[in-house]
Amino acid sequence: MGNSLYINQVPAMWASKAYPSLKPLASWVNDLVERMDFIQHWIEHGIPQVFWISGFFFPQAFLTGTLQNYARKELISIDTISFDFKVIKDHATELKERPENGCFIRGLFLEGARFDMDKHILGESRPKELYVDMPVMQLIPMANRQQPQTGIYECPVYKTLTRAGTLSTTGHSTNYVVAVEVPSDKPQFHWIKRGVALICALDY
Repeated sequence: MGNSLYINQVPAMWASKAYPSLKPLASWVNDLVERMDFIQHWIEHGIPQVFWISGFFFPQAFLTGTLQNYARKELISIDTISFDFKVIKDHATELKERPENGCFIRGLFLEGARFDMDKHILGESRPKELYVDMPVMQLIPMANRQQPQTGIYECPVYKTLTRAGTLSTTGHSTNYVVAVEVPSDKPQFHWIKRGVALICALDY
């Protein structure tokens, strides 16, 4: 414990009970405080307009809950429901109301590419730019949805930059969260070769 504090590393005793993170101790504590503030604000002020998906211990449960809410509302089987995805041009602070269906999410970082807000599609990374903020996305539950075959990149979302995890007792990965569809004018393999992915939390 003492040595970990001295070298700015999260003590193993804490890490074993916490969410996956590659941050050094100082950044880890700041992140933990932000997560608690997010939940406390939710408790005191009600459901937020935009959810900080990176602030959840288990984001997969939040996504499943969003699908369940829609299934109950429409009285249909959750097995027939999946997400449609929309990238929002407005900043998170400009969104004052929750969507009628689904949710807005923020807090993701794009690695290997950037999102061109002018063209509203994925674009090549700028020089010396490793990670960029992903704009707010809307997750829209839809029944019997057919995934588009073109015009999107099926981008994986990971909790950390490690991009590797193990299957937990719930059947979910400890690192992989979900794949989201990001608008693109290039074929899938173009971005796969660049290793493009969305990350919930960076290592600093």
